Amino acid sequence: MSTIFEQVLAGKIPCKPVYEDDWVLVIEDILPVAPVHLLFLPKTKAISALDLTAESMGKILEAVQLVARQLNLTEKGFRLVTNVGSDGGQTVPYFHLHLLAGRPLSWPPG
Repeated sequence: MSTIFEQVLAGKIPCKPVYEDDWVLVIEDILPVAPVHLLFLPKTKAISALDLTAESMGKILEAVQLVARQLNLTEKGFRLVTNVGSDGGQTVPYFHLHLLAGRPLSWPPG
């Protein structure tokens, strides 16, 4: 069975794309927790950050830099979050990186 993110990447579930290249698809989160809530989905499956190659993570971070600049998020800032395992809050067994912005974000996250 494929995950919701694999179905999005396969075009079986519609999404609101923000950016795409050969390595990553960036979409708007359907349940945003901030005014800007984007998901960075690698096109090569990885269950969590523990399964990513350095090359894949580098390509994802390059996309983060590009999208953050395009959306003018660099001055006020943003947060990047990835969840690993059940105690880390991971609910979908497919690596994805959340970018949250557009409001002050408190710490600790909870």
